[in-house]
Amino acid sequence: MAAPRPITTLLMVRHGQSEWNAGQRWQGQADPPLSALGARQARLAAASLDHIEAIVSSDLRRAADTARVIADALGIGPVALEPALRERFAGPWQGLTRDEIERRWPGWLEDGRRPEGYESDAEVCRRSVPALRRIAEHHGGTRVLVVTHGGVIYTIERQMGVEVPRLANLGARSVRMVDDKLVLGARFNLLDGDDITIPSQI
Repeated sequence: MAAPRPITTLLMVRHGQSEWNAGQRWQGQADPPLSALGARQARLAAASLDHIEAIVSSDLRRAADTARVIADALGIGPVALEPALRERFAGPWQGLTRDEIERRWPGWLEDGRRPEGYESDAEVCRRSVPALRRIAEHHGGTRVLVVTHGGVIYTIERQMGVEVPRLANLGARSVRMVDDKLVLGARFNLLDGDDITIPSQI
């Protein structure tokens, strides 16, 4: 009888506040940098983390820079970049505010409609879930920080039958890989008080 595979814990974390988060702009796969607050959030979040043995990140700057700040604070590195963990592609809505979207696509946000080219949940899962499995297999039996994006985390949660409120910057969802299956753990924030920001956009 084969021995059971060691359980890997992936701590999926939303990046720190970006300049477009601060400006309430829909980001998608556009690549704005962290704001000054976002860099501070990453530094503070590192103090809430322990027993992290590796850090993997989306290759978009707001995530990768969050991961590098945390890695420097924890003395872990280098950060491995994984393009499959990028935010959902938002098509023509990238860079727009909610007001701008509403003017150009009246009623679409309220109705849940999305423009041509907007990446579906199925498409996001087809790239992100295998990436999480690869990370778990490579770092078997350890605790790995995975810095990604709200849209990726929400999509994985929905795939697993969980509808939840928006996630703050440096909010986290624990996921375990058990016999090739993702098992959702707890949701929590790595920050508290005035440092928490919950953007209204992706």
